[in-house]
Amino acid sequence: MIYDIRHVTTYRYERPAGVSRCTLRLLPCDDGGQRVFDSGLDVAPAPAQLVERVNFFGTRVVTVTIETTHRELRITALSRVEVEREAAPAGPLTPAWEDVRNEAFESSSLAADAPAHYLYPSRLAPLHEPVTAYARESFRPGRPIVEAAAELMRRIRMDFTYDPDATEVSTPLSEAFEAREGVCQDFAHIMIAGLRGIGLPAGYVSGYIRTLPPPGKPRLVGADASHAWVSLWCGPMFGWLDFDPTNAIMIGNDHIVIARGRDYADVSPISGVIRGSGAQKLTVSVDVAPSQRMAGDPPVRSRELV
Repeated sequence: MIYDIRHVTTYRYERPAGVSRCTLRLLPCDDGGQRVFDSGLDVAPAPAQLVERVNFFGTRVVTVTIETTHRELRITALSRVEVEREAAPAGPLTPAWEDVRNEAFESSSLAADAPAHYLYPSRLAPLHEPVTAYARESFRPGRPIVEAAAELMRRIRMDFTYDPDATEVSTPLSEAFEAREGVCQDFAHIMIAGLRGIGLPAGYVSGYIRTLPPPGKPRLVGADASHAWVSLWCGPMFGWLDFDPTNAIMIGNDHIVIARGRDYADVSPISGVIRGSGAQKLTVSVDVAPSQRMAGDPPVRSRELV
């Protein structure tokens, strides 16, 4: 499947901002079963400086400095991505989770995809004994790792209520777990913390998921959203496999990866500072749709694109 993705972020300021410096993680990269045909950013007002790099985890990071006084900052990310992933392995064919745990702690690799970076607590996914105990219920002795992780994923889907008004980015994991409600970010952090609590390497993935309208209803422009899920190291034979606890599915061709890290702090789409005062209003519009363009059509890029 080939997708065209449009992600528009708009900040409107109560009073003029003099300088803005932003770090953007909005551009996809080639990632197991995912190939980027074209991508870019349109920033208004035009930045005085725009620098792209790839960070340790393989995420494309763009730093933008705006020195023009402005009341509105608009960032448009456009991408065209092909996704064709292999089917996930059958759970019973994967190794026992205790064997994977032992292999993870015995690994001496410090490469970006090594399990060592994902074994320990991180700022937004700390160890929390009630979460560890919750995860342990699915990991009975000798159980195949994918079978156990899939059960944990499904339990989170059943036990937690999706409510975008229940939590904020800053809500601690413990509060979301206690309330049994939140959004995909909360569910991903809870699953990650539970897996790490029993000694398994787990990471955070940000990206998009294609959504389909109800039968007979038109697809609404801008109705899609950023998404988050979990990546679990399943041993040297199977490597990293991704689980979506919000939807209780292992990822397939409807998921598009943007960034990977230890938790949301490593992958937040936009972070930075502005020089100014007063309130600000944020609006986000995301569209993920099968591409309608032909092979010979021009790329998605426009002015000011990386």
